[in-house]
Amino acid sequence: MTDRAPKYWAIVPAAGVGQRFSADIPKQFHQLNGALVAQHTLSRLLSLSIIEAIIAPCEVGSGYWSKVPASKDRRVRLVPGGKQRANSVLNGLAALQELAADDDWILVHDMARPCVTPANIASLISKLDGHKVGGILAAPINDTLKVVAGDKSIISTVNRAEYRAAQTPQMFRFGLLKASIQGMLDEHKLPTDEASAIEYAGLTASVVEGRQDNIKITRREDLAIAEAIMKNQETES
Repeated sequence: MTDRAPKYWAIVPAAGVGQRFSADIPKQFHQLNGALVAQHTLSRLLSLSIIEAIIAPCEVGSGYWSKVPASKDRRVRLVPGGKQRANSVLNGLAALQELAADDDWILVHDMARPCVTPANIASLISKLDGHKVGGILAAPINDTLKVVAGDKSIISTVNRAEYRAAQTPQMFRFGLLKASIQGMLDEHKLPTDEASAIEYAGLTASVVEGRQDNIKITRREDLAIAEAIMKNQETES
């Protein structure tokens, strides 16, 4: 750590094709409440002036980006995505190599989470201030959780109080995140999210409570749910 105040940078992977979404158009380019999903996601991040720049690893040549005005913002930069999410995040980190210091903060957010609120992101930033590693937004589990065998039979019921549903943004120090992801990939293991790479490296991440409405658009029906969420959020402001 240095006496220099850490800066904040965002990486928003958008190279996935969304196989479970079952559509010819990538889910980040579908219409949602008057704009494309990617427009909503980037706009919410751009509303936070503390974020220096937003790197979006993606298919840079896709013509759909012309329909995302936020992608033309001076703080947004499109870079080539990778084969897997972890590779895309590494590409984003490489794009920041000459700009970010090791103790700067990197917020990694799913492009398919357009309902995240700027206030919840600000809470993540505030509550992790001074943390040596970082942490994630995560929501409590409301449903009863069952451990199920391969033949679909129930093995046991677990204590849901001990579990959280991981969300994004996930925010970690630049140097630690880069080394953790690269180290895991070097061992031919694929992190499921940024926190799993941090955990694999033997580091301890923190949890900041996320909102239940910070959903990830995974299937087509999630668009209708996201639209209802956005309309409800509009009544809050």
